[in-house]
Amino acid sequence: MKLHWRILLALVAGVAVGGWFQTSLDAPPWVGLDVADAPDGVRVTAVEAGSPADRAGLERGDVLASVSRDQGDEASRRALRSPADLASVLEETGLGEVRWLEFGSARDPVPVTVVMEPGCERARWIEPFAFFADIFLALLKMLIVPIILTSIITGVTGVGTGRDLRRMGLKTFAYYVLTSLLAVVIGQVLVNIVSPGSGAALGLRPSDKFEEVAGQSFWDVIKRMIPTNVFDAFSDNGAMLQVIFFALLFGYFITQVSDSHRERLSSFFEAAFEVMMKMAEFVLGLIPYGVFVLLVKVVGETGFGLFRPLGLYMAVVAGGLLFHALLTLPTLLKLGGVSPLGWAKAMGPALMTAFSTSSSSMTLPVTLETVEKRGRVSNKTTSFVLPLGATINMDGTALYECVGVIFLAQYYEGVSDFPLTIGVQVQVVAMALLASVGAAGIPSAGLVMMLTILGALGLPVEGAALLLAVDRPLDMLRTVVNVWSDSCGAALIARTEGERPLVEEGVVVDTG
Repeated sequence: MKLHWRILLALVAGVAVGGWFQTSLDAPPWVGLDVADAPDGVRVTAVEAGSPADRAGLERGDVLASVSRDQGDEASRRALRSPADLASVLEETGLGEVRWLEFGSARDPVPVTVVMEPGCERARWIEPFAFFADIFLALLKMLIVPIILTSIITGVTGVGTGRDLRRMGLKTFAYYVLTSLLAVVIGQVLVNIVSPGSGAALGLRPSDKFEEVAGQSFWDVIKRMIPTNVFDAFSDNGAMLQVIFFALLFGYFITQVSDSHRERLSSFFEAAFEVMMKMAEFVLGLIPYGVFVLLVKVVGETGFGLFRPLGLYMAVVAGGLLFHALLTLPTLLKLGGVSPLGWAKAMGPALMTAFSTSSSSMTLPVTLETVEKRGRVSNKTTSFVLPLGATINMDGTALYECVGVIFLAQYYEGVSDFPLTIGVQVQVVAMALLASVGAAGIPSAGLVMMLTILGALGLPVEGAALLLAVDRPLDMLRTVVNVWSDSCGAALIARTEGERPLVEEGVVVDTG
């Protein structure tokens, strides 16, 4: 059975099992907080270590005056006059939802996520699924540093050192950076307009590692990109900006050494990248099982409320991909003197292969043949531009990563004190652009790259794993966009090299 059908089957099975847990097994709501009567509200008498209340910063002796659904929402505010009032609010709150506890003093309200009581019947049934979900997440984390390092170095060294290759390489890089940046900005604008993560009930636990991104300026981010100890950066998934910076620098200087050293180093990193690709294929082949256990865990804990925000998230990603593919890239083709409609018709076989395989690398042989024979681009151009594009040009992946991370950041902003500032969003855009360079051309590889951005922001990676539930159709769409952008780049660069690409036998594409 093909992978996408196995993922779909795992999705249905995970929802069914999680739904049975949700409806059949007892799970009292819990925040890890004991309270007693107080003159002006309820006084905290105990906070359990590691509980939602503990992570929210509540302490023994705090006085809670009221609780609301959203921060500052007067309509949903309920006064807390006794412990029974708090118990009543918890009973009416769905698992995974957030309530804002407000103090009788000038202290700011704090968000607390309502979860199931540890050790309850449903928690015991979910525990083995959570165990295997953690193993799957650990396997994904294992791939992050080596696949980023080897893929970026391989991509940079692939530009070559000859004068012609350097000239074509600069054009190719300029095109790939431009289109990827446009894709990321499109995704950023759409996800901020729709805001699918705000108020979502995803049931994900917030992190307490937001200090690094809070209040950071653009220059702070630039300064943090440079590693003081590169081996420390290799051991920390949260230091991916440093790993990317080192990989770009190391790859460039490989091209500057003598031929013998350059060939040995290039061969080593190409071999290492191939090994990492095989490892990634193995781990990503476990996606159906990962989807199953994750959905059992999440649906069992929080119910079906997560599918509405996930549906909005899917719509934003799909809308951004279509906008980029149908408007941005055709506009660039037109400006470069190439007929967008004619070129799209010529690229049909490559685009269909990309849609069915969800792999830029697997589609590459078809893309090469299609661009050369149907598009009439020279072998010199296709053999350089397209393999490089399959490695580093990931417009669709960059857009997906940006939307996915901001979607999750919007959620964490609502359930914790995560600061989704303009500075953070600029950091997301920059990292989505850089991480897309390291995205392997295999199904769902963009997920691994998304983990790098979440780690750099101090956000839990569990959020990206949850997006696996709806990833497959989006993976097919973004692979089409990746391949479509590669082919457009080949046509435009061929024009700058003095070639006259053909759409079909004997017909010249717009010459301007």
